[in-house]
Amino acid sequence: MLFGKPERSARFLVPLFIIFISTAFVVYEWGAFLSQPIRHILPLDTENYFSIPTSSGDHGTVDKEVDPKEYRQIYSVSTADRKYFFIDFVDKRSINPNIIPHPFLEDTWVLVAQRHDPEEFSQHPMSFAELSCNAIFQNGTLRCLESPSILPIETKSYVKCEGDLVVLNMNQGPHDARMFYGPEAPHIIYGSNSEFTCFGQWMQDLGPLIDWRNGTFAFPDTDLKNVTEIQRPPPYGALEKNFFLFWDKGGQAYVHYDVSPTRSFAKLELDGSVGEDLAPLAGDETCMAKYMPPIKTGNDSKESIHQATNSLSVTLCKRSDPSCQPNDSNTFIFTIFQHKRYHMFHSVYEPFAMLFEKKSPFKIHGISEKPFWIHGRWKPSDVEEPEMMKERIENGKIRNYNQTEMMYITSMSWKSSGQKYHGYIDDVVFLAFGIEDFQSAGIDVVVGDLLLDIGLC
Repeated sequence: MLFGKPERSARFLVPLFIIFISTAFVVYEWGAFLSQPIRHILPLDTENYFSIPTSSGDHGTVDKEVDPKEYRQIYSVSTADRKYFFIDFVDKRSINPNIIPHPFLEDTWVLVAQRHDPEEFSQHPMSFAELSCNAIFQNGTLRCLESPSILPIETKSYVKCEGDLVVLNMNQGPHDARMFYGPEAPHIIYGSNSEFTCFGQWMQDLGPLIDWRNGTFAFPDTDLKNVTEIQRPPPYGALEKNFFLFWDKGGQAYVHYDVSPTRSFAKLELDGSVGEDLAPLAGDETCMAKYMPPIKTGNDSKESIHQATNSLSVTLCKRSDPSCQPNDSNTFIFTIFQHKRYHMFHSVYEPFAMLFEKKSPFKIHGISEKPFWIHGRWKPSDVEEPEMMKERIENGKIRNYNQTEMMYITSMSWKSSGQKYHGYIDDVVFLAFGIEDFQSAGIDVVVGDLLLDIGLC
């Protein structure tokens, strides 16, 4: 049981109306300005809407000069060049991707991502949708087997947005969905108009939204078939984003709202209501002060730290080791948060890992002492001054030559068929991410590689 027992180019001038609406959604998308290393304890050819390169192709000026003192570079376990792979939604464009293993088809994965169609947006600027398909690897690219369908996600029409955000009352459809497995079944969280504030986070089971084997397959009942808004302990922000769920060892679900400047999480009930904020009981202040990346403060600061992915449960010994048995001392909740910086109209996200205990009070076990660098990511290029801010399509990718490539991780899952919430340190995970608000991509890595630089609390 789920709860235990009981985001650009245009050919024509855009009307001022659309500019106004677009500005409002920029506010929504960008408003979330919200020891001993662990390695000593760890064992260790479809026609496309636009061009999608294969992962074995040229990724541009890449990352051979990445400073190991500043980053932990991570590598794909399956691609020929060990770089990340692209995700291809064939005749559709997408951002903010999610990947989970298909429940019964081998070497097949379920994809969900936000529709990203500039032409559609120019005609219907307040209409949003999530695309979904089954996908397999073809020539190094994770590609939909057929044109993706739109997930039939139900959204509400609350009108709680005021002031500069009043245009968001016209929103239609879900935003930035996160698809993930819980202990028993897959779920989906997405943003939409809220009953309690302007924009909130909603959740439901993924099962009823997809036709599994022509209706002959069903996931276990988790009591969350209906759309439910996830509430939070007060105070609410006008725009609530990036919530993730985690489960304790007894199967009880909790919601994690914030990781900075302090943690915030609470027990989740069937109707979406929650208990009090439990984070103060964890007493994580000293650990967070030691390991959380420093951010500039003040009115002019464009830095923030925010939650990025869902959670997974990971046991810090090898599945291949017969003596490895999950218990309270070796099994933790794993999530990824990101340090966001903004410079010259361009954002950069640096990802960090966090582990916290799977039992109350869910104290932090460790935090990455440095971010990880996805192999294949561009670094700033040495170009002439007139070209420094020029954007150009190169092998299907848009890049900003003057700055590090923006990659923003949106979700993670175990790669193997049959795996849901729990795994071991030698298991492989998918990290799904967007590139420059233009493309979807992913990388498959051993989860232990993401935890090599954890500083213990």
